[in-house]
Amino acid sequence: MRASVGDRLLTHGRTVGQEDRECEIVEVLGQRGEPPFRVRFEDGHEAVLSPGPDSVVEPQRPGRGGRDR
Repeated sequence: MRASVGDRLLTHGRTVGQEDRECEIVEVLGQRGEPPFRVRFEDGHEAVLSPGPDSVVEPQRPGRGGRDR
């Protein structure tokens, strides 16, 4: 899995009733775009994640420039 700053990380819920979680990648800590990633969730909190197979990187769309904060 590779990502760039500004990409979105979508983690699918793994159990019944658990919702998907989405966050913005604000820093790539691994080499060549690989995990771990520092991410920011919509409520403003940040975490360092090494996503598993239940996660997908959505590339930043041209002209998007990250989400408004």
